[in-house]
Amino acid sequence: MCGIVGYVGEQSAADVLFSGLARLEYRGYDSWGIALAAPDGLQVRKKSGKLAGLRDLLATETLPGTVGIGHTRWATHGRPDDVNAHPHLDCHGHIAIVHNGIIENYVELREELRRQGHTFVSQTDTEVIVHLLERELADPDALRADGGYVGEYARSGAPDALLTAAVAATIRHLDGAYALAVLWDALPDCLVAARKGSPLIIGLGQGENLIASDIPAVLAHTRRVAILNDGDLAVVRAGGVEFLDGGLTAVTEPEIMEVEWSLEAAEKGGYEDFMLKEIHEQPTALRATLQGRFEDGRVQLSELTLSDAELAALERVFIIACGTSYHAGLVAKTLIEKWARIPVEVQVSSEFRYSDPLVDARTLVIAITQSGETIDTLFGVREARAKGAKAFAVTNVVGSSVTRPEAADGVVYTHAGPEIGVAATKTFTAQIAALNVLALKLAQARGTLTADEIARIFAELNELPGHIEQILLHQDDIRSCAESGCCVNACTSLFLGRGVGVPIAMEGALKLKEISYIHAEAYAAGEMKHGPIALIDASVPVVGVATDGSTYEKVVSNIKEVQARDAIVVVVASEGNESIRNRVDHVFYVPRTSELLSPIVATVPLQLFAYYIAKSRGCDVDQPRNLAKSVTVE
Repeated sequence: MCGIVGYVGEQSAADVLFSGLARLEYRGYDSWGIALAAPDGLQVRKKSGKLAGLRDLLATETLPGTVGIGHTRWATHGRPDDVNAHPHLDCHGHIAIVHNGIIENYVELREELRRQGHTFVSQTDTEVIVHLLERELADPDALRADGGYVGEYARSGAPDALLTAAVAATIRHLDGAYALAVLWDALPDCLVAARKGSPLIIGLGQGENLIASDIPAVLAHTRRVAILNDGDLAVVRAGGVEFLDGGLTAVTEPEIMEVEWSLEAAEKGGYEDFMLKEIHEQPTALRATLQGRFEDGRVQLSELTLSDAELAALERVFIIACGTSYHAGLVAKTLIEKWARIPVEVQVSSEFRYSDPLVDARTLVIAITQSGETIDTLFGVREARAKGAKAFAVTNVVGSSVTRPEAADGVVYTHAGPEIGVAATKTFTAQIAALNVLALKLAQARGTLTADEIARIFAELNELPGHIEQILLHQDDIRSCAESGCCVNACTSLFLGRGVGVPIAMEGALKLKEISYIHAEAYAAGEMKHGPIALIDASVPVVGVATDGSTYEKVVSNIKEVQARDAIVVVVASEGNESIRNRVDHVFYVPRTSELLSPIVATVPLQLFAYYIAKSRGCDVDQPRNLAKSVTVE
């Protein structure tokens, strides 16, 4: 979940690293650090806290060097302090590394290295890597004498041979996930990168090249990006990049992509926060996700590898996801069961592979992950495919790990553009839109909906972006309610819904606690009286999803139950429903739509509600405490 940037070129490395890290700070903001190759050795600066500390440092200190590595951290092993911040150094300060991932066998490696005389200063798992590198580089003859690919490369005579061979020898000892960038003062014009299980890309520029955890970090320099495959290494110089597989054999045709979106897409664009900007980008994201998906009277998902006959033969669907994506999966369960008539089970990814799931060749696993790098979801997909299941991925990031052929049999992209705010907004509604398309594709293949029925649903789907634009134009009621004392000063809150309103209540509660730090729980409204109603009094806001649908009257009855306990009641309701206005304290109206499509429009007021409460409480909505955007650790 940490952010890595490396630079080799002619510009000030410190400035480039700061700029790149600023675009990756959503991946972690507990501490920061940089290491530069300077004439008198490595120059290292690192500190706990947000990246503003590096900006302040660069305003007062000129750091020399055109080659360097940088890191912004989300703490796993060791508290977020100056010592545990990356980069980490060997005992003599000649080697610096930055790392994203988890080294699972670091305790055993640390004890082995201690017995050999190495001294550790941090609590991190990462520090063992740099000491392993130090051990390898301390004995070049042993590297050259290695009987395998490491020795062959070390003897090759390449200018970077020893460092690259040492990195390859080091990663043979590591269990777990890693994305690494290595800087050695004996080779100050070169960086070596390696990855397994954690994302890492190479930005290919003119007279400069970069390493990064994600695309926004390199867009100021290039749109040409190479994706490192699992197990690959890269030797990065200003004049070019050598790509190597895990056996140190040259990769002559690395996968290179041209990034379509611009640097401006990753900027605030005049909005106060990324989160508010991304809420307002939802109509555009929905249109892009739905574009071209229904043509000539047919659902178009040509990127999926299963034929209609194979889709028709499916007997069961598993959906695996985490956090906000899990809530999108709960919506998809209803869509698939209603339209395609296939039983669906939704499970959080972190539990899926440990539950010995009953999957086989007639099972489809749908993995939903905004970043395409969520490690629990990736492991879940691997588990399912090992048991013979087919797997589709729904993601926003082209070239991410879940899109690789070894991960999924097909990918449905959400074309939401970069989402920088840590709390997912536009990617959530885009996921639901993509899952609508996938559910309709299954219904089409199985013949459970007619062509006319599918056409009518798509026509209504295409109206949703306009509906959201209307909500965004009329948000005064949402803001005034959110800024009222009963909401801003609440200690806890309850979100209620029924049917497809339940996952939207769950998402509303998650957004509120993520960015405002107010405790919030979500329940199926009928379950509220089986325990949670004990929490209700005049200080507890209750938010209900009460859009038109088959369970509307039931939701209203449940709302009356909390009103009888003096709760402050806020509801999301369909336009034209004037009767509910006299029954509750606040109403957020949304345009009418059919019940199964209502989650997309009902979500937006709850995003805004959480946003304005958090802003009124003085919270950082883009970088909530203890969170990170891309969860690449179990």
